[in-house]
Amino acid sequence: MINRNKATITKFIIHKVGNKFNDTKNAFSEDVVTFDQDSYELMLPFLLRGFTSATQSYRFNHHSNVALNEINTYSTQLLNDDENFIEVSQHIVTHLYEQSNSSLIKTGDVLIALFEGVEYNEITTNAIGIFKIENRSNFFQTFLENNSYDILVQKGINSKKIDKGCLILNQTDAEGKIVFSLDNNSYDAQYWVNHFLNIKYADDTNQHTQNYIELCKDFSSEIIKTKFGEQERNTFLAKSIDYFKENEIVSIDRFKEEVLEEAQIELFEDYKKEFEGDNNIVIRNQFDVSERVLNKEKRKIKTEIKLDTNIQIKLDIDAPDASAEYLERGYDDDKKMHYYKVFFNAEG
Repeated sequence: MINRNKATITKFIIHKVGNKFNDTKNAFSEDVVTFDQDSYELMLPFLLRGFTSATQSYRFNHHSNVALNEINTYSTQLLNDDENFIEVSQHIVTHLYEQSNSSLIKTGDVLIALFEGVEYNEITTNAIGIFKIENRSNFFQTFLENNSYDILVQKGINSKKIDKGCLILNQTDAEGKIVFSLDNNSYDAQYWVNHFLNIKYADDTNQHTQNYIELCKDFSSEIIKTKFGEQERNTFLAKSIDYFKENEIVSIDRFKEEVLEEAQIELFEDYKKEFEGDNNIVIRNQFDVSERVLNKEKRKIKTEIKLDTNIQIKLDIDAPDASAEYLERGYDDDKKMHYYKVFFNAEG
């Protein structure tokens, strides 16, 4: 997770990237941007805000040798010596342009920045950021003409969030440089992460936790819900999250014993093999739990039973036994309808 409180921008440049599929060209700046105070104070958080909540990092990848990864090479040059910042930034945009092999790929502004004072895991380092602005928003501008105010519509960059961006730290581990990536316009999931950056998730506790939670979520939707019903799906998810909360280390064998019903174990084992093959990953049999990933993913999980009578029953993800103890499902022969019976002491 990134801390930007002490970060500063030391160099910044803007280029425009075209799309070779549509025969639109790149346009390069010849000099860096000189900020005034207002634009700087707006730009710095705009560029870094999205990375402050990131829990998973990436590492550069290449089919033969990671040293041949283009962005890995360019970022190394800039982080070691920024004397050729403008020239290297143009090479980065040219590489981005070469990945536009579809009419879906949008043209836009490319912002490239060097940062100092970026904090990661209590280490302060410098970093390079590459950002692509694909969308512009309409905004109103008022102006004075003939002693009266009038209004016109202009297009500009929305300062709330970046469309696409990456932050490459001048920090390495056994897998290589630490990279973070954002894509808020994922119309082509391969374009930014796989083709331009060519990065893969780090093989760490964050990714192990993420993989297992994704496995549980998919299994609950595709298998538990289909074979056992919505109530069982929610119970399984609540028990899964509770297991992660109560154990610093996940053991798949213990997880199956404590979370799964006997009739679900073989289904889970078969689905796990399918999940690993479809996603080209290997689920570890034992790994440390990442509390940051757990808390982030827990907030995304919806434990609701939606009924076709416009009624929803919301279950507490932190109370895994409540569904089995206080919620009863049945069938009414007179109405020819299913029903849920809810037990409680008081409304609140």
